[in-house]
Amino acid sequence: MKAAKLFVKCLENEGVEYIFGIPGEENLDIMDALLDSNIQFITTRHEQGAAFMADVYGRLTGKAGVCMSTLGPGATNLVTGVADANMDNAPLVAIAGQAATTRLHKESHQVVDLVSMFKPITKYATQILEPETIPEVVRKAFKLAEAEKPGATFIDFPENIAEMDSDELPLPTSANRLTMADADLLKQAADLIKNAKYPLILAGNGAVRAHAREDILAFTQRHAIPVVNTFMAKGIIPFFKNSMAMGTAGLQKGDYENGGFKQADVVICVGFDMVEYHPHLWNPSRSHTIIHIDTKKSEVDNSYIPAVELIGNIGRNLVALGEMIEEPIAPSFTEFPLRDAMIAEMNRCANSDAWPMLPQKIIWDLRTAMKKADIAISDVGAHKMWMARLFRCDEPNTCIISNGFAGMGIAVPGAVAAKLAYPDKGVVAVTGDAGFMMNSQEIETALRCQTPIVILIWNDSQYGLIEWKQKRRFGRSAFIDFKNPDFVTYAQSFGAIGVRITEAKQLLPELQKALKANTVTVIDCPVDYSENDQLTKLLGNVLSEIED
Repeated sequence: MKAAKLFVKCLENEGVEYIFGIPGEENLDIMDALLDSNIQFITTRHEQGAAFMADVYGRLTGKAGVCMSTLGPGATNLVTGVADANMDNAPLVAIAGQAATTRLHKESHQVVDLVSMFKPITKYATQILEPETIPEVVRKAFKLAEAEKPGATFIDFPENIAEMDSDELPLPTSANRLTMADADLLKQAADLIKNAKYPLILAGNGAVRAHAREDILAFTQRHAIPVVNTFMAKGIIPFFKNSMAMGTAGLQKGDYENGGFKQADVVICVGFDMVEYHPHLWNPSRSHTIIHIDTKKSEVDNSYIPAVELIGNIGRNLVALGEMIEEPIAPSFTEFPLRDAMIAEMNRCANSDAWPMLPQKIIWDLRTAMKKADIAISDVGAHKMWMARLFRCDEPNTCIISNGFAGMGIAVPGAVAAKLAYPDKGVVAVTGDAGFMMNSQEIETALRCQTPIVILIWNDSQYGLIEWKQKRRFGRSAFIDFKNPDFVTYAQSFGAIGVRITEAKQLLPELQKALKANTVTVIDCPVDYSENDQLTKLLGNVLSEIED
């Protein structure tokens, strides 16, 4: 069969449901082969949108999301979304067409060395040079993308190779099985916890990927050890329903005190990825005894030197560790400042009629309108700080936050992917006006693919987070203002519903209506970010290096 058809057969063999991308001259043969495939090609309006869709699809499903472009500028447009997936440990396979191998050795139209470009932002990047290698290349790309810790891989497919013939067939797939930690190491960890005065659990993204939620809940039910979760592990422990839930940390240096880290002597890190909340912020004196429970050995860092590492199946190791501690551990923390401050702040603004709307009130109404299993995709900006802190989650992967790479523009395309992955769930793209305009063209994709989503724009007509940081450091702002289009008319020009919020009491009913609508709804909601300082007064001192 033609190599392009073999390539598509290999993708089918991997269980690929969707490919997000844009057709081009150098992937013509693949596009034609896809016409006879059960794989659905989602034509996007920009390759960055395609990569973000594959990123969010991979994170939500655990199966590699797939994005595709042509060579040159098409492939370079994939870079931001691919890097985001790789740093946030979302499985993704990126595919790019390439010029014929007969012109790769010289200066040639639209030709760049894509493999070298993608190597620093992927786990594996390669070029197909012979049609016979296609089954091996595709199998390796998916195996590495989905293996712990997941990430992105890249395949460069020259057009003349795609036109050749091959008698090869797809390779059998295999599942990755994780082992248990050594019994002696489990005992060492158990002894450390039994002898601790103030043990604390820090749950990260890896715990979500490992589906370890029930194991964490069982562990805390037997042993009363408080749990702090990172941005990406929101929902791993239900905030209001479990008294051991201390809240979300990772926003600022003040979390060291408020999150309980200052009091803690032993920190049990469960599926913690260092990009989520750097240890120098929660272990500044390097005094904590750290137990590392993960699928891989820890990164080397002078603020993160584990006393014991339990490597393998996160849930099974946590269960075994809990059983090694014979007597239930009694509550050690008497105060939960982060938890208490969050609850107080949520309740304080629940009925606010302030205008423009307070961030706390927007989040209260959003949480009220959404079911607990619905999905919010947060873009990057000042609103991300509020969503990370105050948006309550009872289930994992119901608030998707780009955190490691923190790429703006993820919310709208990410919401499309979330709706494709879970068509029965309500999906809301929570975005600032700046992030919205970076990939707002994907509204057309959402309408064409019949993926009804809600886009909630926090409108302040500036790069609000940057202005806040500028004023805190320099006492003045620089080059952060811009003008927005009329978002209601803009939405309607696509054929979507556009709504402008003009008073606080209007938002909740409009969100409820939008979540029931069978189309895309764009909600333009003015926000007052002067409350940013209120958040830091209540919950700690903001760092100038928030993203560290």
